[in-house]
Amino acid sequence: MKKEVLDYVVEQTHALMNAASCSQEAKDAAQAWLDAVGTENEAEETKKYIAELEADIVTVDGLIGLAESEMGVKIFGAEKAKEVAAHGKEIKAAGAVYCDCPACAAVEKILAKKDEMLA
Repeated sequence: MKKEVLDYVVEQTHALMNAASCSQEAKDAAQAWLDAVGTENEAEETKKYIAELEADIVTVDGLIGLAESEMGVKIFGAEKAKEVAAHGKEIKAAGAVYCDCPACAAVEKILAKKDEMLA
């Protein structure tokens, strides 16, 4: 992996890990990848990390669906769930494919470098 790609992905990985919306599984995968950088395990951990990120990133339709569900009301509260759903619809109308929370935004940036990470 080129140094500039590595540096960028490391930076975004730290942003992901610091995001309140980051799942524990993603944090664990991120840390495992960081620990493997520069070792013989790097290529294998990179594949695992990318697979976890692809599984965790939330589409904008998924965000809207969650916010409009009973579970969304339980997670966010009734008023906040309405706000999240409206926000999701707004960013979808603007062309967003994924949720724009800090964790998903970092994942989207990392996955944009997927091919370079696997090269």
